[in-house]
Amino acid sequence: MQLKYLNLSNNRITTLEAGCFDNLSNSLIVLKLNRNKISMIPSKTLKLPYVQFLELKRNRIKVIESLTFQSLDSLKSLKMQRNGINNLMDGAFFGLNNMEELELEQNNLTEINKGWLYGLKALQKLHVSQNSINRIGPDAWEFCQSLSELDLSYNQLTRLDDFAYIGVNVLEKLNLSDNRLSYIADGVFKGLSYLQSLDLRNNEISWAIEDANEAFTGLERLNKLILQGNQIKSITKKALSDLQALEYLDLTNNDIVSIEEGGFSQPLLKELLLNTSSLLCDCQLKWLPHWLFNSHLQNTVNVVCAHPEWLAGRSILSVNTEDLLCDDFPKPQIRTHPETTVALRGANVTLTCKAVSSSDLPISAAWRKDSEILYDADIENYVRYQQQDGEILEYTSILHVFNVNFTDEGKYQCIIFNHFGSNYSNKAKLTINGMQKWGFCFALF
Repeated sequence: MQLKYLNLSNNRITTLEAGCFDNLSNSLIVLKLNRNKISMIPSKTLKLPYVQFLELKRNRIKVIESLTFQSLDSLKSLKMQRNGINNLMDGAFFGLNNMEELELEQNNLTEINKGWLYGLKALQKLHVSQNSINRIGPDAWEFCQSLSELDLSYNQLTRLDDFAYIGVNVLEKLNLSDNRLSYIADGVFKGLSYLQSLDLRNNEISWAIEDANEAFTGLERLNKLILQGNQIKSITKKALSDLQALEYLDLTNNDIVSIEEGGFSQPLLKELLLNTSSLLCDCQLKWLPHWLFNSHLQNTVNVVCAHPEWLAGRSILSVNTEDLLCDDFPKPQIRTHPETTVALRGANVTLTCKAVSSSDLPISAAWRKDSEILYDADIENYVRYQQQDGEILEYTSILHVFNVNFTDEGKYQCIIFNHFGSNYSNKAKLTINGMQKWGFCFALF
């Protein structure tokens, strides 16, 4: 009788000697070595051409050398969770031409790159949640073009550059929850036309919803989007307009203040999860109660007014629409936008942004260049009160860019915000002319 299934889990195995499985090479299909004390896998140990399922969970393997698994010709599934793996050498999984599933959760990986993914042409599922991944390298997915499911949750990603998902054109499910994402390049998901589920919960990407952009362009088949816990305060009508196949939308745990009419225009939307007690219940929200009832979505939302004060604590579903008035504007409204500028190299450039609010709550400002926050910028802010149908607050933010160079070229934008939400200015393009500001040199003949 030939042995096909071997479970050596929960022992104290520390070493796999060369040839230890040779007598099983013609029969073994499943090998489990979980919960041992194995710290390395010599390259000639696993000569098991018929093994399809290999588990090495909860061992002490820190490094996987090149060609470690090259003799596992039939392997379909490899599970190596909770090993403390911190280094995957180039070609670590080379030879696994038939592998469909790779699980590397709860290790210490810091980067996704094409070096260690080399050879995984049949890979369909990659789970690398709960690592320390902070970077996805260029062309990372070059050798994984069959990938349909990718779990990158609970990592340290702060940004998704425009090349982040080039090559995974058949991806159907992507989990990016519980990272630290604050920057998503326009069109980063553009090539993912087969994506059906996208989980972005518990990140910091409020701007992707609040400032109409191209964050979700190309997701023509997406039917499930989770944006729970992203500090979103407002939803524009264009934010989700590209998602015409959307059926499920989760916006819970966001203190949403305002929703533009048409913000939920997806024709197939069947389930909307929304809970907020921060709504600015004015005339801009008159459409919402009727739309919720008409769409049969009122039972999965909890939408409570915070302003005006006399409606605070009431569900907007119980408020008479005649009581939804626009007699103030506590959320900042931008009146002066920064202007597109052409400057000589070496000159000083000033960009100005002004906003007004009927609320006396503190107002703040931030500036972005090419959609990224400028943390060390030279910014001057000041506030003054003016009389205009009552006292209003005027807030001015000035960005100074000194001694400009070509690296300062880009699109600049101010964000002005208070407790009631944020408003985003138009983007002003700064172009630098190569001529020095201090003049010309003439050759006299």
